[in-house]
Amino acid sequence: MSNPESARFLIEDSLNRVERWVEEQNYRGYEPFDGLSSWFRPLTFGTLLGDRLLLQLIRQCPINLRPIMGVPRKDSTKGRGYMASGYLARYRTTRDAIYLSKAEACLDWLDHHKARKFEKHSWSNHFDFASRGGSYTSEDPIIVWTALIGFAYIEAYELTSATRWIEIADSICAWIMNLPRERTDRGNCISYQAHVQSSIHNSNMLGAAMLASTSKHTGNRDYADVARSAIEYSCSRQRADGSWWYGEDPKYHWIDNFHTGYNLDSLWRYIASTGDDAWRPSLRRGLDFYKRDFFEDNGCPKYYHNRRYPVDSQCAAQSIESLASLSSEDPECLDLAIKVAQWTIENMQGRDGHFYYRIYPWGKAKTPMLHWAQATMYKGLALVLNQLAVETDSRMRKGESASQIVVA
Repeated sequence: MSNPESARFLIEDSLNRVERWVEEQNYRGYEPFDGLSSWFRPLTFGTLLGDRLLLQLIRQCPINLRPIMGVPRKDSTKGRGYMASGYLARYRTTRDAIYLSKAEACLDWLDHHKARKFEKHSWSNHFDFASRGGSYTSEDPIIVWTALIGFAYIEAYELTSATRWIEIADSICAWIMNLPRERTDRGNCISYQAHVQSSIHNSNMLGAAMLASTSKHTGNRDYADVARSAIEYSCSRQRADGSWWYGEDPKYHWIDNFHTGYNLDSLWRYIASTGDDAWRPSLRRGLDFYKRDFFEDNGCPKYYHNRRYPVDSQCAAQSIESLASLSSEDPECLDLAIKVAQWTIENMQGRDGHFYYRIYPWGKAKTPMLHWAQATMYKGLALVLNQLAVETDSRMRKGESASQIVVA
């Protein structure tokens, strides 16, 4: 990109197209891991192995098997949460009240569709799930989706000062506080799930970030203390090169793009909310690793730190979001966010506006997901567009003309 105007035009056009697609679908769509909604589920005989095989068959097949295997397009709680955050970012940029109205509609919908198992606010998938780590049902909320949705409520409160949003954020934190925790001499790890201890870095740090962000507004010291301990757990286990395993158990020893992005976003939110700089060196090391190892020179986001394929829309979206958010820490991040956005728009967005699921060496999987591509990309692009506007405004105030401002 030669100047911010060309960047803004490309991103805004892409953003408008994916927004139309999501709204035309009424916020419903497929997801990568929705295969257990298939008519063929009884053939797994209730076994974990059978469920995993069916889920992965539908997920990995180059042809979209969902229509012929009876997997319907469903509502997505996390999709609504991401769209709410994206709408709020658009409102910050444009001050157009329609975006605030859309965001509040999503948040109201989420309020009425929280998990039924718990009194406090939490959210689950709209389908059962099975993986090497075990299984859980559509009735079982997890901290990842709950915290990511929770951030939208915090953002809405910060923009509107409406107490109903911070009350829901507080309810979310009360749910998080009741989750199991692995207690160690180097911090405690908040569990991924409610019914069993599951120690995963990104979910632990997302929970910590939600607790810290809410504590900033409510003054709840218990939230802040649990957040601090959770951050200590994950940062004290950061690897020497700045990376994190997905989890400390050997079966979780891989390093991927979007979970690393979650970690960095969460650590940044924690520091910004608490003013606790003790772990800022961890943020710096992690961000340096992220920029160095997850992107090709042309902006293509890699899935793993040591190999390109599959090129995944979730990795692209989270890269754009994380880099845009962290540009306040490192100005180089905005340039890289724009480069990733440009590559993704040019290589992974269809004519109808939806973003493709993945690119493999043999071709593109164009299945239209909802959360995993559309909603995540909407939020990421909205954030980078907002940050671009902030950067341009800042430079203009310093006396630079628009023609002098080069962002990438």
